[in-house]
Amino acid sequence: MEFSGILRSMKEELQLTTERIDDFVVLLSLMQHMDLPGILDRHLPRHWLQQGLSWGWTASLWLAHIVSQGDHRKLTVRDWVRQAHSTLEQITGLDIRETDCTDDRLTIVLRHLSDAARWQAIEQELGQHLVRVYDLEEQPIRVDATTVSGYRNGGEDSLWQFGHSKDDPTLRQIKAMMATLDPLGLPLGLEVVSGEQADDLDSTGPPRRDGAADARLDPGRSGARGCSDAGAVRR
Repeated sequence: MEFSGILRSMKEELQLTTERIDDFVVLLSLMQHMDLPGILDRHLPRHWLQQGLSWGWTASLWLAHIVSQGDHRKLTVRDWVRQAHSTLEQITGLDIRETDCTDDRLTIVLRHLSDAARWQAIEQELGQHLVRVYDLEEQPIRVDATTVSGYRNGGEDSLWQFGHSKDDPTLRQIKAMMATLDPLGLPLGLEVVSGEQADDLDSTGPPRRDGAADARLDPGRSGARGCSDAGAVRR
């Protein structure tokens, strides 16, 4: 009788927490190694009365959710953080509140990141943190452009506009160009413009920013001339 009473007492005190980890543990570890939360915190303003997670950690958790879950919506982040709360606190070493990843806080993060000058400064510091530049022979920077179309409402101030497209001219689109460093394929700059602009973004887009990683980086460039024709390559 005494032994069964001990077992009963143990069962009442034992509490098990089960959380689904997936791949976000690896993603957040990589972000910490890149110092992404710290870089964002140095460029995103924080009110002196602000409580809870910093904007850098809020954005990093959201990015981990986007990559892990394949879902960019704001409304699902809070529930995702709740179901992985203990694991996230152990990875980050932070106290994460119930309200740290609400819709309104994520909206504030987006508003801060929408500032072009602030975004370019973040890109530059992140590139300096990730890329080591050596005095080697010139290596090409490959510049590739593409279009992304979808069923979007658009508007006068929207990036989603009608333009020349080989995919579906009835859909609004955006145009993007990325500069990558050969032979690593490491992204150095990304330029996203509205869909009605001309295809020759390679004359005005990321090449003027591909030195953001380091001022000494001045290799030759190659890339596709048109967003719709990747076969036309120039040096």
